[in-house]
Amino acid sequence: MNLSYVNIFTKDIEALSGFYRDLFGFEEIPEIRSPIFVGLKTGQSCLGFNAQEAYDLLKLSDYAQPTGVKFLLNIDVDSAEDVDRLTPLAVAKGAKLIKAPYKTYYNWYQSVLLDPEENVFRINKML
Repeated sequence: MNLSYVNIFTKDIEALSGFYRDLFGFEEIPEIRSPIFVGLKTGQSCLGFNAQEAYDLLKLSDYAQPTGVKFLLNIDVDSAEDVDRLTPLAVAKGAKLIKAPYKTYYNWYQSVLLDPEENVFRINKML
């Protein structure tokens, strides 16, 4: 079994998918693009961006107004230097820094941010 996709419901599929595509160099999957979906290749799995219309399509309209943090997206990078390099780039592209790069008690180096739509994500390197 494999995790194929993690999908994010978003107000703007173009802007938010572009944020992750540009920051991490992920490639779009053009053959699955639709007016309400954009998919990105991330390596072993994919990241999907669903427009608000997808709530109704999936019979999730009762859950269309989530509040608070509902998931934590983790992006692994090749080095601690990549964490240091990508963190300010993410902020320059509209992310909000929650916790600057630091070494965790479980021996990872990471930063914690909110993307432009306030979804939480971490940039990680396992040391």
